[in-house]
Amino acid sequence: MLAFWAASLLLAAVVCIPHTLITGDVTLLYRVAMWCAAAGVKLVGVRIEALGREKIPASQTFIFMANHTSNIDPSVFLSVIPGRTAVMVKKELFAYPILGKAMRLGSFVPVDRANRDAGIAAVREAKKVIESGVSMSIFPEGKRSFDGKLLPFKRGPFYLAMECGVPVVPVTIVGAHEAMPKGKFIVKPGTVTVTFHEAIDPQGFTDRDALMLAVRQSIEAGLPQEYQQPNSELANASTSESAAGSISQAVEL
Repeated sequence: MLAFWAASLLLAAVVCIPHTLITGDVTLLYRVAMWCAAAGVKLVGVRIEALGREKIPASQTFIFMANHTSNIDPSVFLSVIPGRTAVMVKKELFAYPILGKAMRLGSFVPVDRANRDAGIAAVREAKKVIESGVSMSIFPEGKRSFDGKLLPFKRGPFYLAMECGVPVVPVTIVGAHEAMPKGKFIVKPGTVTVTFHEAIDPQGFTDRDALMLAVRQSIEAGLPQEYQQPNSELANASTSESAAGSISQAVEL
């Protein structure tokens, strides 16, 4: 899988990036990147199944929020999103010459998770991307779960949603934890299901905590029973994170 992705980066460097720089059109680069992301996991025996995607118009701008348990989540998740999406990515990945250039061309937003002020600036940059008509995809837990259950959500992504006023699409990823759990470096063949739930309009909520709870409940409902939490624990987990530092830790890829 890694070897395939490395070869794909070379292809992007030789063909797609120059084409994007000359034409100013990122479409070819984006389509190749998403195809390679999906093909990489399929090569190691992981089948991707997308449910509810037909309810999401590719022409509309959304903020997609998904649970996160595995290193293969980004490749599986992003490759089945209708239309084009950008991502808030930890800044270290931008240091890689080819990968960093490709992400900048794709309007990906670097996040310094150790610097709260930089995190706030990243959210402002993400808002500009959304206002340009490009959707944003985020893992609101901020890091991968070890046991497949939802971790507490960071408040930063919901601040972004309230500021932009665009619909939030909760997404549940099931099967990635079994295929490649956190801390493991071997991928087991299997099926990963990506379920797109009904979009949630942030304008229908008075504060971001209420929006956060609604999104969490939607994602939670799509998890297998053994990964779901009692309602009391669910509510506590949604309100346990302090606001300090939450924006700068909005996503980990």
